[in-house]
Amino acid sequence: MNECVNAHAAALDHTPLPQESVVAGTPTTAYRDLTSLSDVTVGVWEHTPGVSRDIETDEVFVVLSGDATVAFDDGSPAIDLHPGSVVRLHAGQRTTWTVRETLRKVYVA
Repeated sequence: MNECVNAHAAALDHTPLPQESVVAGTPTTAYRDLTSLSDVTVGVWEHTPGVSRDIETDEVFVVLSGDATVAFDDGSPAIDLHPGSVVRLHAGQRTTWTVRETLRKVYVA
């Protein structure tokens, strides 16, 4: 059976981030797994305005909406995120997400 999901309109239930992950503001995140292919998951993720830290998993994502910057603790150049940005993250990378406008992405992880 074929499936189609509108990633822009998919309903997501937001929860506050753990306090130890929050750098500034009161950001929340939400995600929804949409499907899987072998051992890979495809889904939608969203982060409201604020600054948070994370440890990444292997992932490729496409930004659907929002405005943010992701900085890397290893000194790699920061990446500005806008609709259409396609990004590859590697497992174990330590990042800081500065979200200026709610960020929504489709991920493959």
